[in-house]
Amino acid sequence: MKKEYNFNERELDRIIEMAWEDRTPFDAIKDQFGIKEQEVITLMRLEMKPTSFRLWRARVQGRKTKHRKSRGMEVDRFRCSRQRNISNNKVSKR
Repeated sequence: MKKEYNFNERELDRIIEMAWEDRTPFDAIKDQFGIKEQEVITLMRLEMKPTSFRLWRARVQGRKTKHRKSRGMEVDRFRCSRQRNISNNKVSKR
């Protein structure tokens, strides 16, 4: 049975972006959008090309940073400390 998701295009883009990010745990996606890890996987399968989905799945499978319970206590943020901030469509300088 195919599950229907009632997300607009912007929300779908953000869920996919969060799923691709190494430091964003599935719990953060659940907190923000109310969908569990398995539902994120299903959504990714529906929204992505098969080859892209396989690459993503191989990338996140078993990754400690995607699961809060497996993360070390030193990881307390969602984004990398070296990640640049974006403002007004221009990448800010450090």
